[in-house]
Amino acid sequence: MFTDAPLGVLEEYRSSQTVPEDFDVFWADTIAAARSMPGDVIRRAADTGLVGVEVFDLSFPGFGGQPIRAWLRLPARREAPLPAVVHFTGYGAGRGAAIDDLLFATAGYAHLVMDTRGQGDGGTIDPGFEPLAPSGFLTRGILDRHSYYYRRVFTDAVRAVDAIRGLDEVDADRVAVAGNSQGAGIAIAAGVLAGGIRAVLAQAPFLSDLPRAVGATDRHPYREIADLLGRSRGLEAAVHETLAYFDAVNLATRARVPAWFSAGLMDDITPPSTVFAAHNAWAHERHIVTWPFNGHDAGGSHDLAGALRVLAATVGRA
Repeated sequence: MFTDAPLGVLEEYRSSQTVPEDFDVFWADTIAAARSMPGDVIRRAADTGLVGVEVFDLSFPGFGGQPIRAWLRLPARREAPLPAVVHFTGYGAGRGAAIDDLLFATAGYAHLVMDTRGQGDGGTIDPGFEPLAPSGFLTRGILDRHSYYYRRVFTDAVRAVDAIRGLDEVDADRVAVAGNSQGAGIAIAAGVLAGGIRAVLAQAPFLSDLPRAVGATDRHPYREIADLLGRSRGLEAAVHETLAYFDAVNLATRARVPAWFSAGLMDDITPPSTVFAAHNAWAHERHIVTWPFNGHDAGGSHDLAGALRVLAATVGRA
C-alpha cells in the first residue's frame, strides 16, 4: 500500500528538523581530528577466481585511527587512473563477500565498499562494544553527540573517501559516493563532509528527517528509537538533540555537490516523506526519481541502471 502522503504533498514537504548552532564546528572538529590520526592504507589481493575484476582486502584508518575494512574492486584491464565509487551498505549488512557487488567494477569504476563498523562479518569492530550486534546500532551512544554510533560511522565514511583518493589507480578528482538505505544516509554524510565529491547517489536514504521518521513507521530500525523512548520516557529531548547532528536533512543544507535521490512510494521502512525531506533541503543541484509501486528497494535494478547513467555524466567512464 502507499505508506505516506500523495506525491504532490511530498514534493512540497519540509522537515521540522532544525540545525544545531554548533553543527558546523562539531563536524569540522570531528573530521579534522580523524584526519590527524596516524595510520596507513593497507591492502592485499583477495583470491576470488574472477577474471575481469581484481579484488583487494583493504584497511584504512577511520574514526580515532581505528582500522576499517573494505573491499576494493578494480577492472582487471585499465590503462589510466579510474573514476571511483565509494559505496556504503544497508543496516546490518557489512561489506559482504569479496565477489559481491560487482556492478560498478564491471562498469569500469574503482569500487570501494566500506565495512560498517560492528555490522556484518567483515572484521571491523566498534571498539568498546561487542564485536557483532544483530541490532541496536541506531541507539548506541545516543544520549550524547560525541558518543553516538553514527559519529564514528560518518567519520569512517569520510576517511574511506580519503583512502580511495590516495590510490594510484584512482583519479582523485572523479569520485562519487553511493548507497541504499543506511548506506544512502552514510553517502549523504560523506558527500557533504568529505569535500570534493562529484555526485551523491542516495537510494531510499535512512537517517533522514528523524523527528518524523521515528513516529511515521513502526518498522525496524527506526522502531529501536521508539522502543527506547517507550521504556525511558524522560529521554526524548536528549535523543532528538543528538539526532539533529546526524540527520540527512541538516547535512543537506550544507551540500555543495549534485545529488540524485530515489524513493519507493510504498516504502514502509524509510517513509517517502523522509526521503523528500532530504531532497527538498539539498542546497545544491538535486534530482529525485520515484517508484510508485516499489517499497524499500526503490526501483531495484532499474534504479541502479539510472545510477550508471548518472555516473557516466558526472565522473565519466574509464
